[in-house]
Amino acid sequence: MNVTQKDMLIRQISDSFHWLSGQPLFAPPGADFYKWLHEEAPYGILAHNTDADPHFIYANDHAVASFKYTADEILVVPSRLSASEQDRPERQRMLEIVLRDGIVYNYSGPRVDKYGHSFMIYDGIVWQLRNPDGRIWGQAALFWTDEIKRPEWFRPIRNQYHQ
Repeated sequence: MNVTQKDMLIRQISDSFHWLSGQPLFAPPGADFYKWLHEEAPYGILAHNTDADPHFIYANDHAVASFKYTADEILVVPSRLSASEQDRPERQRMLEIVLRDGIVYNYSGPRVDKYGHSFMIYDGIVWQLRNPDGRIWGQAALFWTDEIKRPEWFRPIRNQYHQ
């Protein structure tokens, strides 16, 4: 993915989040917002498309490191492979709620990296990606890999994911 495509995607992902949540993605004051989201955010941002078997179309540096793929490798991975086979039904159920409601907050659960090692994601937010005309073109997720530690500037959204 070239720089222009990456910039366009993170802007569209951010715009969809802002439209659905009423606030921008989390960043410290004064940051070069889009560059910071891609290169320095202490949380992961992923997006997948709407194919029958969706694959990742965007991953920031934190997400790439969490899943242990290269930046190019992760963009061909079907997103279902981000969860173990036993955890895929719960992941799919959450994605169906996102399809219905547009956004889900405070999702946590196990994920698997490239090598099959399990890790946890916490305080996830998953949302629909829509064009200005309302057409859905994917779903995005923001997740933390540390259960407790958050930057001083972070202000969580307190809506709950109901299983």
